[in-house]
Amino acid sequence: MDAERGTQTVLITGATDGLGKAAALLLAENGFRVFAAGRSAEKRAQLDTLANEKKLSLETLGMDVCDDGSVQRAVNLVYQKAGTIDVLINNAGLAYVATVEDMTMEDWRRQFETNFFGVVRVTQAVLPKMRERRSGRIIMISSVSGLVTPPTQGAYSASKHAMEGLSNALRHELYPFEVKTILIEPGYIVTNIQQTAVQVAQPYQEKIKSGPYAKVYAGSWSGAKSSRRKSKTTPEDCARVILKAIRAPVPQARYGVTPLAATLKWAKRLLPDSAIDAMIRRRYGIMRQG
Repeated sequence: MDAERGTQTVLITGATDGLGKAAALLLAENGFRVFAAGRSAEKRAQLDTLANEKKLSLETLGMDVCDDGSVQRAVNLVYQKAGTIDVLINNAGLAYVATVEDMTMEDWRRQFETNFFGVVRVTQAVLPKMRERRSGRIIMISSVSGLVTPPTQGAYSASKHAMEGLSNALRHELYPFEVKTILIEPGYIVTNIQQTAVQVAQPYQEKIKSGPYAKVYAGSWSGAKSSRRKSKTTPEDCARVILKAIRAPVPQARYGVTPLAATLKWAKRLLPDSAIDAMIRRRYGIMRQG
């Protein structure tokens, strides 16, 4: 990024809640011009009010990452107002929690439409001008689930693995144009995505309680609750890592956020799959059924 050009413009998807909101506020507080995109008009209004109270250079705009027209209109609006997008933060996402066998194909498609195709859609809309300027950063909010896969998180984890693969390709493809692609890999951070996961799992309640995978679900939910209780990392902590990645003259390819992210990063390098599998099964109480 060209620091001499003055104020940098940032577009963040899924920016009216959780990690995206924390990043939007922190970046605006640090002198960036922030456009915070989201679907909920109510949450956008709340964030606009907060930004006005704090006198921040932050404004919200409507965007549904699953809709081509919505994405293009939002990106065009940012260009009209700011003339450029220096940093794109692909943060919008949701999580389905169900076993591979139980999840409907419709829900599989919804998971990937938001978490993967939505990322591709927004990135493609922003890339041409970044490439032409030979400047810009694309921040991908991935997950520890992009490294390992807990039980009942196959769909969510697969979408994050896909994001990792996409980011790896972009790092090479955009190298000639000096556009950087950076992965942020949080571990468990308490946000509304967990509550949303509970809501989208409602159609699976009967199978969760009494289906053949009932014990797997029980272990999964117990492990998630334990992680929620133990989690010390906040959305603001993640936002500070994002700020570091944006400011770094030579950014890393990926940044872990939580202690778990750092541990798993090294475990993947040093341990065989069998050892990691055993750790996950112990963590989530997965045992053979007699």
